[in-house]
Amino acid sequence: MIQIIAGEKGKGKTKHLLDKVNESIKSATGNIVYLDKSTKHMYELSNKVRLINVKDYDISNCDEFLGFLSGIISQDHDLEEMYLDSFLTIAKLEEADITPAITKLESISGKFHVDFILSISKNEHDLPECTGGKVIVSL
Repeated sequence: MIQIIAGEKGKGKTKHLLDKVNESIKSATGNIVYLDKSTKHMYELSNKVRLINVKDYDISNCDEFLGFLSGIISQDHDLEEMYLDSFLTIAKLEEADITPAITKLESISGKFHVDFILSISKNEHDLPECTGGKVIVSL
């Protein structure tokens, strides 16, 4: 399953994402990973959530990013949810690449039973059709 928190930059998407992950960890039966472009939010996350600073891994395009996610999933069979803050930035996505990336994430999610929760810096009405029904918060 993929869920999206959408809104322009500076509208508070990260706060919603942090609140959601910290609430989710209370009832999680598996592991939760939070991917971000820095470690800035380290102290706002529960210590039970694994924070990964994607910039440490020299990812240069979306295919590398999706391979990176697959690598994380392959190493943790108890992984339940992945939170991707600043999705367009950490995934190195251009406007035209959003649909194939979401399609691939849906495939990965279904195959490995990992839920993805993304924050995307775009208004809901500017998102591609493939995101229909996935937006849980629109700011």
